[in-house]
Amino acid sequence: MTSTIRNRVLSAAELERFGNEIDAVRARTVATLGQGDADYIRAVAASVRWIGLAGRLLLMVGAIAGALVPALLWPVCIAGTLLLALSKILENMELGHNVMHGQFDWTGDPQLNGQAYEWDIAGTSDNWRKTHNHHHHTWTNVRGMDDDIGYGLLRLFPEQRWKPFHLFQPVIAVVFAVLFEWGIAIQDLRLGRWFAGKLRFAQLREQFRPVGRKMGRQVLRDYVLWPLLAGPFFLPVLLGNVVANVLRNLWTYIVIFCGHFTADAETFPRESVRNESRGQWYLRQLRGSSNLTGGRLMNLMTGNLSHQIEHHFFPDIPANRYAAMAVEVREICARHGQHYNTGSMPVQFGQVVWRILRHAFPSKPRAASLALQASA
Repeated sequence: MTSTIRNRVLSAAELERFGNEIDAVRARTVATLGQGDADYIRAVAASVRWIGLAGRLLLMVGAIAGALVPALLWPVCIAGTLLLALSKILENMELGHNVMHGQFDWTGDPQLNGQAYEWDIAGTSDNWRKTHNHHHHTWTNVRGMDDDIGYGLLRLFPEQRWKPFHLFQPVIAVVFAVLFEWGIAIQDLRLGRWFAGKLRFAQLREQFRPVGRKMGRQVLRDYVLWPLLAGPFFLPVLLGNVVANVLRNLWTYIVIFCGHFTADAETFPRESVRNESRGQWYLRQLRGSSNLTGGRLMNLMTGNLSHQIEHHFFPDIPANRYAAMAVEVREICARHGQHYNTGSMPVQFGQVVWRILRHAFPSKPRAASLALQASA
């Protein structure tokens, strides 16, 4: 067992009722979607553009003015870097992630089409739609089926097989956080299969082509073209772009790891999803996910993944609705005796760090995983 939390085992009738009540929350919300939701996401998109432009301009001004008045260099460049990082975080979390889940396909706006949107990270949107939107959301925390469990690098649960390689994971985890977008970019290449001789080099090369093109465009834009616009003041702008991308990587890593790897999050064996009912699917999403407290600013900055439970229940519902839906979801969980995993970011991420450190060493599950099946 990966969690010390004891959830009540539901009877078949209770499990069906649990699923029906969650479905009813979804239906009530869908019935009220409208112009306000479309206006909200368009306002986010405009904010991403204007904040990003302000950040890039400040970097230019800081680099050029700093050469004439050195005292201006660092304050202006730091302000520009922080604005650029803010724009990138909003683009990835509240705009790109949610649009690519298809949350705003109903608007008919081609700029908000989940299948067409291309976001501002090194990885391609097509690969993300496959590894995250499909695999992760379908098989959340199912061992051997959800590649997001440790991303093929980290051992976070005692049910994962330990290898000597994991002794180095405290260091690997830090490097992975700094380079998170690049790790996501190559996730679908499954380099482990190539190293093990299960994938031919020609196949790997073919799969890498679109990834390589996207990586090249990102490098060209952030690390060549924008810095070159500053002419001889190239280096401060280059440094600002590097730092903004690293800040975005660190933030998204923390948010995403808090979503599924806290102390009370569970993983599940493959057999747990055999003949899985709607109620059992909801129950697995609940027990494999973790929320963050923090209010409206936290919701915005995390792309509403502060409501990871609601996101996994309703991935295609506009995320700006999750906070309101969470009130009903939490009440339903309490009434059915199911733990609703939530806590502050420092507490939840502290638990993630403990998992990284503890399971770098051999460890065993304390008991069999909790069954998701209903009692007789």
